[in-house]
Amino acid sequence: ILIVADDLGWNDVGFHGSNQIPTPNIDSLAYSGIILQNYYVDPICTPSRSALMTGKHPIHTGMQHSVIRAAEPRGVPLFHKMMPQYFSKLGFESRAVGKWHLGHHTAGHTPTHRGFLQHAGYW
Repeated sequence: ILIVADDLGWNDVGFHGSNQIPTPNIDSLAYSGIILQNYYVDPICTPSRSALMTGKHPIHTGMQHSVIRAAEPRGVPLFHKMMPQYFSKLGFESRAVGKWHLGHHTAGHTPTHRGFLQHAGYW
């Protein structure tokens, strides 16, 4: 399970010491998995998500500037493979829940054409 949460602060989860926001389920997942302690992301979702999904800095995918809006005819270029495409070659099944924000102006840019078997959310 990989959880991507926009605008989540360091101290917004219990396993990082928050006593203001109880997050017992997230804490349990963290303690039974891998806790990443040192990482850097862009301050908006499209660049961060493109980096996570491709393993490349957003400047190398053209996603470094802003969030992809509803009518924009752009997305992560199709020649960049995404994480679920690699996972499926290893026998894993990937599903996505939540917003995509990595392009949807063609069917090829949507989550189910980028390696996810299912997607529940919005583009």
